[in-house]
Parts: sequence; structure tokens; C-alpha cells
Amino acid sequence: MGERFRILHCLRAPVGGLFRHVLDLSAEQVARGHDVGLIVDSTTADPLTEARLAGVAPGLKLGITRIPMSRLPSFGDAGTCRAVRDLARQRDANVLHGHGAKGGAYARIAGRLLRFEKRRVATFYTPHGGSLHFPPGSAQALLFIGAEKILARFTDGLIFESVYIRRLYEERVGEGVAPTRVITNALQPADFTTHAPAPDAADFLFVGELRRLKGVDVLLRALAQVARVRPVRAAIVGDGPDRAAFESLATELGLDEVVAFTGTMPVIEAFRRGRCVVVPSRAESLPYIVLEAAAAEKPLIATDVGGIPEIVNGSDTRLLPSGDADALARAMQDFLEAPQAAHKRAEQLKDIVRERFAIKATTSAVLDFYAALLGH
Repeated sequence: MGERFRILHCLRAPVGGLFRHVLDLSAEQVARGHDVGLIVDSTTADPLTEARLAGVAPGLKLGITRIPMSRLPSFGDAGTCRAVRDLARQRDANVLHGHGAKGGAYARIAGRLLRFEKRRVATFYTPHGGSLHFPPGSAQALLFIGAEKILARFTDGLIFESVYIRRLYEERVGEGVAPTRVITNALQPADFTTHAPAPDAADFLFVGELRRLKGVDVLLRALAQVARVRPVRAAIVGDGPDRAAFESLATELGLDEVVAFTGTMPVIEAFRRGRCVVVPSRAESLPYIVLEAAAAEKPLIATDVGGIPEIVNGSDTRLLPSGDADALARAMQDFLEAPQAAHKRAEQLKDIVRERFAIKATTSAVLDFYAALLGH
């Protein structure tokens, strides 16, 4: 196997696709004999998060450590960086792998501090898209991209989950700042199980964080168009900062009897709630919900953003322009009128995703990158 790594994964929010990626990667690294631990935000959690963390905790020899991590830059960030450094020293970690903007910042600054102590540690960063999605020229973009440019100097290896995110990073932060690899998100063999909808399932299903970036408002406006010409129902699974605004919009559009906001639940349970998965995002990296829907053989309507074209490449799945409620309404009508054609496309996409997005291949690529930059 070579060197046994002692790996600390650092991420802010233990929710969503980023969290799923870290859990899957960590589990496979543990299965291959490496010592692994997680550092997560102590202020962000829900019952589903707690259940997932409890499920992986027994295998994590370096434990699960919770530290307060703010979403935006704050005065507490310096203390969090020192806490990550201290934990890495105590655990004798030789790999610090940061995920997302804040997790990446904490891991790389902590690694820099450990280098001052002459410790042998390599720092890796997987952006997952967050800090790169702010509109160019906006105050948030100037702040976060400025920070990314500084932190690039502290980075031993950059891991991008899609070609799209690598290109975006190079355009906004710079090329050649550190060695890079494109290593995709991936699925477990158990994910490739067909999930038939329940008898009372809604026609359409959204699963994800409830914020404007995910395009839930576009979905609601498209639903309102469809509902004017035929009966239709939708389930919106998830939670987030814009939930109240979306619920108000649904009422404003007369959709209270059409849309059910269910809160969070495991994706397998969610898949029984709807017949067709809708991903109306304005921006994405390489979204797990598209991979999971494909693996579950769910008919899919998605937008042409981020790494989604890389997932469906070679299939007959057509993508829509983002932010276009009219185009989305037409696609939803097409599904309602020809569901069997949508199911044929779903079967094809499942086979493509099974071949390209396997967790074993992703983990091997990540471990090989660790070894290359640690000199093994």
C-alpha cells in the first residue's frame, strides 16, 4: 500500500454534496488502511447530519472534531486556524485536506503554521465551487477571490471535481499556482439501485439546499405555468436560508396545493417522493444530486451549468438554460406527456454514470496525488 497517511479533512458545513463527498472519500481511505479524521463546524447540524456523523465515527481513528466556523470571514477565523493547527499537531497528521472556501482556508493556513515548526505536512484544497460562484466584480467576489489568491501560496495540491471548476479557478485565481488534478465526485456501488416512486409520488422533485443559487424560484415559476394547463404536484426536499422566501413565492403564485416543502431527508427517501428530479440551478460544480438521480435511474431535468454537461456527456439527456422558467415549463410538460421516453434516457444515463463515477477510482486518484506531493 505504501505509506499510511494520517489525513484530516476540514470542512465548514456538514451538509449537502460536499459533506457526502468527504464521507465517501473518508470511508474508502479508511478501508485502505489510512488513519482519517474530520474537522467540521460546531454550529451547523441537523438530525440527518448527526446520524451520518455517528455512522462514520467508529472508523475514524483521528476522530471528529467540531470547531466554530463562520460562513463569512470573521475575527474568530484566526482562532479556528490555530485550533486546526493544534489538532493536526496532536494527531500527527501529514495530510490536511480542506474542502470548500472556509475549510480550505483553515487547512492551508494551519499547514503553513505547521511548516514553520518544520513539520512534514502537505495541504490539499478542493474548492467545490462556492467562492467561485459570486458574480465577477461583486464585493463578495473581490473579497473571496482575493483571499483565494493569497491562500494559493500555501497550497501543495489543488483537486478540482470538474473540468469546469478548474477552468473557472484558473480564470479568476490564476494558472500554475500549484499542482492540480481533476478528480470527480463519485458514487458507491449501493447507489446504483433503481428507486421507484411511491404510488402517491409528486410529478416533480427538487432535492437540495434552499437558496437562490439553486434556482428553486425558477422551478416555482415554471410550475405555475404548468399548473395553469394541467394538474401537477411537486415536492421540494431540503432546507436553507431562502426557504421562507420560496414558501412565500409559492403562496404568491397560488401553488400552496401544488408544492410541498418537506424539509430534509435522506436522498433515498426523497426519491420516492417524486417521479422526475428537477435540478434548476443557476450555478454548480459537479452536483451529487445529478449523479445520485442518474444512479437511481430517475428521469432528470437539469440546467446547462457547471460540471453538469460533464456528467451527461454522451447521453441523450438534454440540458436547459439556467434562469429560464419558460424553457423549464416546456421540459416539464414534455415529461408529463412522454414519461416513457424520459425513463429510456434515465436508463442510458445510469450506465454512463456507473462507468465514469466510481468511488474506488476517485479514492485511488486522490491517494496517488497525496503520495506524489509527499515524495512517495
